[in-house]
Amino acid sequence: MTRDEAAWTKGLEIVDAVYGAGYSAMMEPYKDHPFNREIVTNQFGNLWAHPALTIREKRLMVLGLTTMLGRADLIETQVTGALLNGEFTDAQLELIPLFLLFYAGAGNASALFRGIEAAKARVNAAKADQAGAGGY
Repeated sequence: MTRDEAAWTKGLEIVDAVYGAGYSAMMEPYKDHPFNREIVTNQFGNLWAHPALTIREKRLMVLGLTTMLGRADLIETQVTGALLNGEFTDAQLELIPLFLLFYAGAGNASALFRGIEAAKARVNAAKADQAGAGGY
């Protein structure tokens, strides 16, 4: 395996560690595109993988910044990964939008709230589907 291939593989592993198993599959078709290669090999393989901060700490920064963008869809992606990793309790998820309300404004904090609620619904639905498939 070349150094470039190893960096790509490591980046994909970190993508799955951040967002959940199998999430990296959507990156594979774009393996040779310079933009995706930079995201996977550097953003994930180097920065998200760097041990100075935990994935949870990095995710909190991303949630704050994404709140300022008012992007409930991106927040949903982050919180879904966090829930799959067991990074936040329900009480913590309730406090995050309330805390950021005073820093990000009501509109952006509302987008944060919507993203969190959508992620919780997505994860709960997936758990219910898995339970149903197992015959529980």
